[in-house]
Amino acid sequence: MADTVLDRFGLAGGVAVVTGAGRGIGEGIAVALAEAGCDVVLTARREHEIEAVADKVRALGRRALAVPGDITDGDFVERLADQAKAEMGRVTLWVSNAGGADDRTPRHLADMPDRQWDYQLDLNLRAVFTGARAAVRVIEDGGSIINISSGAALKPSPNNGPYAVAKAGVDSLTKTLSIELARRGVRVNGVAPGPVPTEVFMEFFKATEDDLPDLAKKIGVPLGRLGTPEDVANAVVFLASPAASWVTGQTLLVNGGDR
Repeated sequence: MADTVLDRFGLAGGVAVVTGAGRGIGEGIAVALAEAGCDVVLTARREHEIEAVADKVRALGRRALAVPGDITDGDFVERLADQAKAEMGRVTLWVSNAGGADDRTPRHLADMPDRQWDYQLDLNLRAVFTGARAAVRVIEDGGSIINISSGAALKPSPNNGPYAVAKAGVDSLTKTLSIELARRGVRVNGVAPGPVPTEVFMEFFKATEDDLPDLAKKIGVPLGRLGTPEDVANAVVFLASPAASWVTGQTLLVNGGDR
């Protein structure tokens, strides 16, 4: 029997590496990929968090490998790629999701210390590059790389400039990689979430759970709500799946219509 359109959204037999997988969007992506049929290698700095997500992946009947580490350390990223291939047997998908900021203080660019600028670009751009470089060594031909960007890359981002600059770089990196890897059939795409109440988001806006309904209206999201990790994860599953086999070099906005 020929496959159906729903079959084309499945990822049975795949092995995904997901960075920043301990909570929030990364956790949502890891669980969604497992639901779609992938085994998952999870990494983040907090070991207890990725172990908890790994348990959720295993509960879905998939294999999981939790590898704690710092993705701003290029040597660690190389070891992560090798370990994923050695212990899981193959790598078909690499999702560079880890990002954010260690400093939640809003600042104009003119007041930005060098240390904060450098850290933001290391975490949100350089780590995506080193992740892609490591992934290219181990990923199978016909595999997929997905980089998590941000809607902030597409518009002015006062008080959050380095993050937006880094994510704009991620979008450019995605396009270039998609051309360079096309001969291997490796597709490279991005997902750019709009406002999702992650830990960094909540601290940046100094918001509580009670503030969230009004915050969506204040930000002006046309669909009237903030996003969820599952909203982003659904887009990742699509881009990784055979349903998107003719899609590469694109960054998909998942933002409720936010402008």
